[in-house]
Amino acid sequence: MKATFISKEDGKARFTMEFTGEELETATVKAYQHNKDKFNVDGFRKGKAPRSIIERRYGEDIFLEDAINYVFNDNYPKAVEDLDLEIINRPAVEFSQIKKGEDFTATVTVEIYPEIEVKDYAGVEIDKLTAEVTDEDIDEDIKMTQKRNARMNNVDRPVKDGDTVILDYKGSVDGEEFEGGSAEEYPLVIGSDSFIPGFEDQLVDAEKEKETEVKVKFPEDYHAKDLAGKEAVFKCLIHEIKEEELPELDDEFAKDVSEFDTFAEYRQSVADQLLKTKESHVQTQMKDKALEKVYEANDINVPDVMVEDEISNMMQEFDQQLRMQGMDLQKYCQYLNKEMKDFQEELKDDAFKRVKTRMLVAAVADAENIEVTEAEVDEQIDAMAKQYKMEPEKIRESLGIDNISFIEKDLKMKKAVDYIFENAVINE
Repeated sequence: MKATFISKEDGKARFTMEFTGEELETATVKAYQHNKDKFNVDGFRKGKAPRSIIERRYGEDIFLEDAINYVFNDNYPKAVEDLDLEIINRPAVEFSQIKKGEDFTATVTVEIYPEIEVKDYAGVEIDKLTAEVTDEDIDEDIKMTQKRNARMNNVDRPVKDGDTVILDYKGSVDGEEFEGGSAEEYPLVIGSDSFIPGFEDQLVDAEKEKETEVKVKFPEDYHAKDLAGKEAVFKCLIHEIKEEELPELDDEFAKDVSEFDTFAEYRQSVADQLLKTKESHVQTQMKDKALEKVYEANDINVPDVMVEDEISNMMQEFDQQLRMQGMDLQKYCQYLNKEMKDFQEELKDDAFKRVKTRMLVAAVADAENIEVTEAEVDEQIDAMAKQYKMEPEKIRESLGIDNISFIEKDLKMKKAVDYIFENAVINE
């Protein structure tokens, strides 16, 4: 195969791929080997008929289409590499007349990554942000740890706000039970607002093993349209009432939840960690501001196909998040009474911004000849190995060459962002 440029302009490349008759014949043999089991030929067991017999019966071009696909697909990546192209979509291909055993040509048109000349990326002005940790921040963090280590004690008294109850309930509308309106031994935190407004309030002062009737009205925008705005009655029976017992905030608490012997030391460690987290967050905010300045200073051509691919990626990511919550994107759109195409349109501006930002950062990396060393890639893989408790070599094997290349690109982008930030003018 020989690849030759025809043109390269306006974000598109055209080139030819010339194939010999011998290459086509090799691909035809491959097509025969792959497809021979599909043919029934009298006198031969299935898959054992010679190629010449099959071609005589079904036509000499029976394997030609698959052979063309094989010879093109096997050589297309090499053509792209030989011509040093960074493609961003599938190719449009036109073939010359093709006959068995003869040379032929494929003319390829493909969109390529545009050449970008990024400007004004060094010396952008941003305001300095500072990280502060207040006593309230520290108290709130410790309170969350305290609640995570709380004990739940069964109590023999009426329900209070904040209790956790184990209950059976059965709901009805106009005397008819409805789907999803009943449960047994359901754990509910009173005051969590996880049920219909007013439901939990009416369980306060309820007693164990005594039926309590709760009357509520479904919100007008309730997701189940057949229940929206309707009044419902729930018959509830509470089996257990649990009260939260918080541990004392003392030295013993510090020993239980940390490596420190005193509460004072533990509190200081919480303050230090909160400050470290906030400083990291503030630095990220400042980097984002610097990127925003570069984004605003550069007007570049962003290919539509890259924006469309980004929208597709964003939708897949969101769908995966929804599936972890027992939903999917299609149900989500139905719930919001929204067409999928409308959802895609809403993502367009954000997708455009993401793509343009990545293109600009990549252009900065190229302009400054930013490189990633093998040691930096190894460090990243070691961190992944530690996170997943695996050997680094196992991580490399599972990632493969393509994903390791992705790690290199990601590190390169991060270094380019750091370059922009480190060369920014920070106003105090």
